[in-house]
Amino acid sequence: MRQVSFSFRTGDVELVDLPYPAVIPNQVVIGTTTSLMSAGTERMLLSFGRAGWIEKIRQQPDRFREVLDKIRSDGLLSTLEAVRMKLDQPIALGYCNVGTVLAVGAGVSEYRVGDRVISNGAHADVVRVPRTLCAKIPDEVSDEAAVFSVVSAIGLQGVRLAQPTLGEHFVVIGLGLIGLLTCQILSAAGCNVLGCDFDANRLRLARQFGADTFDLSAEADPVSWVLARTNGRGADGVLITASTESNAPVTRAAQMSRQRGRIVLVGVAGLNLSRADFYEKEISFQVSCSYGPGRYDTSYEQGGNDYPLGFVRWTAQRNFEAVLQLLAAGRLQVEPLISHRYAFDESGAAYRTLLDDANALGILLQYAYEGREAAPNRRTISLSGAPSTPQTSRINVAFFGAGNYASRVLIPCFARAGADLNVLVNTGSIQGVSAGRRYGFSTFSTDPDTALDDERVSAIVIATRHDSHAPLAIRAIEAGKHVFVEKPLALTLQNLDSVQAALQRKWTAGAAIQFCVGFNRRFAPLAVKMRTLLHGSSGPKSIIYTVNAGAIPAKHWTQQSDAGGGRIVGECCHFIDFLRFLVGAPIEEFHAYSMSSAGAPHDTVTITLRFADGSIGTVHYFSNGSRAFAKERVEVFAGGSTVQLDNFRSLRGFGWRKGNTLRAWRQDKGQQHLVNGFVKRIKDGGDQLIAPQEIFEVMRISILAQQAIDAQ
Repeated sequence: MRQVSFSFRTGDVELVDLPYPAVIPNQVVIGTTTSLMSAGTERMLLSFGRAGWIEKIRQQPDRFREVLDKIRSDGLLSTLEAVRMKLDQPIALGYCNVGTVLAVGAGVSEYRVGDRVISNGAHADVVRVPRTLCAKIPDEVSDEAAVFSVVSAIGLQGVRLAQPTLGEHFVVIGLGLIGLLTCQILSAAGCNVLGCDFDANRLRLARQFGADTFDLSAEADPVSWVLARTNGRGADGVLITASTESNAPVTRAAQMSRQRGRIVLVGVAGLNLSRADFYEKEISFQVSCSYGPGRYDTSYEQGGNDYPLGFVRWTAQRNFEAVLQLLAAGRLQVEPLISHRYAFDESGAAYRTLLDDANALGILLQYAYEGREAAPNRRTISLSGAPSTPQTSRINVAFFGAGNYASRVLIPCFARAGADLNVLVNTGSIQGVSAGRRYGFSTFSTDPDTALDDERVSAIVIATRHDSHAPLAIRAIEAGKHVFVEKPLALTLQNLDSVQAALQRKWTAGAAIQFCVGFNRRFAPLAVKMRTLLHGSSGPKSIIYTVNAGAIPAKHWTQQSDAGGGRIVGECCHFIDFLRFLVGAPIEEFHAYSMSSAGAPHDTVTITLRFADGSIGTVHYFSNGSRAFAKERVEVFAGGSTVQLDNFRSLRGFGWRKGNTLRAWRQDKGQQHLVNGFVKRIKDGGDQLIAPQEIFEVMRISILAQQAIDAQ
């Protein structure tokens, strides 16, 4: 299959080959017949990608400030590498898709193979989308008409927030694709619609749909025009569907509104508001989010958990269905909005039209792909330019997962360590194929068995979503592969015990499997030096590890117990392991406390540890600090001396004979040293790189700490 890929760094668009996506729970696999370009969103992305560095900074000042903060905390070289990798990651374009269902995952009962559906799928031969972001197409609605459903739902959600009633006057500022659809939706609701734009062709279309129009390029005053058409009362509501940095749309909207009018921002506009414009009239202002409730909610989209209709009448999916009903009834006209049609093979020309033709509105991509019925079985592709056979002197490695950390850190580390990169397995993404080609993988697949059944693959690296770590690790162990698992190893004690049991069975049977978890900080050069200093002191140690973790939204998958396990299991295990490494003695007891805040996740916590040698340690894991402050600091007090490690960039000793102050050129958290050690153990044999009892001890404490915090 092929998909449109876009580069933020260069602004280039290309069609890339991908294996067909895996069929997973609560998801639907669709063979595409038609997709619609978003004239606003996609044009904006292309313009940003093709802008120079200075213009990119001007367009994204908040991101630039984040970069400056990261430079101060992590150093210039680490920051530049992170920014470069981020910009090099391609993204999929498109979110208006029509096609036929090819396969459904577990938990999907409302769709069957062969159903015609709309979805928010990308521009691709085959897409996989959440079941809650699809809707069946009525028989009387053509594919070309149905493809406007998702973009129409964006306008519909704005209309719902504005709560129009029969006979009210509503102004639509910005008559692009969404604006023209919004005019029709308001008319269908019985409103008197007034449309404003600079473009004569769009004004003509708005009049065709029953709106009264105003040309913003004229010298006349749009506020006076609206007042004249509302008997001097002002508009009951204003929907802003324009895309601009100017504050003018919001300012004008307030000025042309009546007392207690409603303004909803559906598009993009400057928000440097005048209090006086809103204060005297008590105007309501709201920003609309995409196609409705459920959008960007992981539980709704990925978990398939629909909102109860009695409490949330209109979700994203139900907005899709409402638009399809309007199309079926002939109350929404989309044929006049189609300005261009291109075959999917000609998508490059379509994007040139999008950039160069100011009159382009509805640009359709039409697919003539055959053999879609076999799509779910075609899950492996060869990557051109990669070596076809592994070098016998190197370790043959397969990767599960191609996310940001795997692509930016782990894969390059294994390549530098001399591993032969063979199979890259991911559920299906442009980023995964891009990473596979960049680092010379021979095969990309959405099927784990491709790697597990390959006799040439000697080691499996697991860097997928946290909830899959333990099950994949067990499968890899049972297949007789060496296993490297990015933290966390498991989310539950039951899964942890299952991994341990699988390892023990293999080791008892004589298999020389190397097993490691990505606890990289204990391999950082400054950390090794720190431990060397501490071993020269007598008596137990007191350790304080302060982590400025930063805030993550409560709905982020890492915060969900069934997906990410929570941040203590998902990340804080790193810091518990580091204390275990520094002390060199088992953890005998722990206590965990979280900062109480109504509705907030339990991710500002303090965990205290008592070790068998009498040492004590405290991990302060805080999500409520400033990003400008360094992320990690470790302070150890022992035998009348103190050692301080700052963000793995500097190490200072107090009370030592030589002072022992070391500074690194760049931040080094030990990832490369960890991977080098793991690859060397596979080649040369020997003891496990990290003692297994320490791995399972640290993970057990982390899981129990998360459970204790969740119970508070």
